[in-house]
Formats: sequence, C-alpha cells, structure tokens
Amino acid sequence: MAISEKLVSECRHRLLQTKQDILNRVKEARLNLDQNEEKGGDEGDQTVRVLAEQEFLSMHERMRGQLMEVESALARIEGGTFGYCEETEEPIEPERLLAIPWTRLSIEGAEIRESMNKRYAR
Repeated sequence: MAISEKLVSECRHRLLQTKQDILNRVKEARLNLDQNEEKGGDEGDQTVRVLAEQEFLSMHERMRGQLMEVESALARIEGGTFGYCEETEEPIEPERLLAIPWTRLSIEGAEIRESMNKRYAR
C-alpha cells in the first residue's frame, strides 16, 4: 500500500507550519532573554538571569532537535521515502502521520525499537 499524495501534501503542510512555529518560538524566547539582559543587580537578580539563560538553552536544544526531525521528514518527502517505517519498511499508519508528521516509525516499528532498546539497556 502506497502513501496517498493527499496525505503527503497534508503532512508537508503540517511540517512547514511546525517548522515556522519552532523558529518563531526560538526567536521570541531570544528576544525575551535579550530584554532581560540588564547587568548588575544583587545576587538574586544574577541568579534569576542565569536560570533564565539555562532555561532558554534547554528549550533551544529541544527545539533544535525537533527542527532537525521536521527537516528530516521534509527531506524524506522530497526523496520519496516519507511515510515508511524505518524498522519494518511498511507504510506508517495515516493517523499517526497526521498526528506526528515527523515520525519515522509505525506503531509496530516503535514497539520493536523500544523492546530492542530495553534489551540492550541492561
């Protein structure tokens, strides 16, 4: 069973929207961080600034990871491999693709990968 062009088109649209949302969130967070960059202050103010920077960096890393997943999915669309499970090589469930368009695994593939990870984690 092949992935329908309509499904691929809907997923491409969702991926591009997600990409724009991520970029906007990072930009907004950076602006907020820059606005609160006043130097000086007591030890408490400095601690709050350091914590805000750490939170920004943590969020930035998560967003970067998600952005890489989105970019990878867009590349799979261009390469014609979008929508196929990396584990089983079977088509990924359409509902799953619509919910998580950057996914690389079907439900069965995710279960296989999880059981393999548990086995080798010991």
